Amino acid sequence: MEFTNQNKNNEEKIPYGMVLIPEGDFVMGKDSDHGADYSPAHRVHVDSFYLDIHEVTNADYYKFCQDTQYQLPEYWGEQIFRSGLDFPKYPVVGVSWSFAKEYAEWAGKRLPTEAEWEYAARGGLIDKEFPIGNDWVVPLRRNDPGKGWKNLIVEVKNYASNAYGLYDMSCNVWEWVEDIYNEKYYSESPKNNPKGPEKGSLRVIRGGSWHSGITCKKVYYRKALPSNWVDFAVGFRCAKNF
Repeated sequence: MEFTNQNKNNEEKIPYGMVLIPEGDFVMGKDSDHGADYSPAHRVHVDSFYLDIHEVTNADYYKFCQDTQYQLPEYWGEQIFRSGLDFPKYPVVGVSWSFAKEYAEWAGKRLPTEAEWEYAARGGLIDKEFPIGNDWVVPLRRNDPGKGWKNLIVEVKNYASNAYGLYDMSCNVWEWVEDIYNEKYYSESPKNNPKGPEKGSLRVIRGGSWHSGITCKKVYYRKALPSNWVDFAVGFRCAKNF
């Protein structure tokens, strides 16, 4: 499989807390003989965009709720899920797709497409299982070197970043993306900036979580939930047009 990445000169200031993901082509998904929804692998082109370095935190989301008078997330104040202002740097959970989208618009951003998310998660690597390679224990906790991943929700930026400077693209919490889910979509996906099917009752989540098995944490793995679903292992990060 081939990967091309075309850098642009960026004279515009990168928005705070985000990184520029340069345009390029990549192979999305993975071929499977068992009819998996991440098959077939297919070539996709993604235009440049910005992506949050880490997942939206409890502190970030609290500011949104204060400003908009929206309700606080489900599980707010529950220590077991590291939710609430006692855990300001932990990823927010208990937020539906609909509210994640509302937050993104409030912040002047948007949710990433599924193609953008996977392209960014791969970090320029070709045909690898995880954001920094094929070995699950390689991404070490920065504050706990030598022990590798733990099946526990942690503060954002607690694990090593991928080559694009993005943290927690695999593990910590699942992340909502913009796309409607269809298990057969990869068979008909357009090459340029795919945005998912037009109809469906579910929205895609990506990246796995502290509550997931290793398979769920692979860069091509897909799951989906209703847009009004709230979960103790699902959060999100935002994107912005270049």
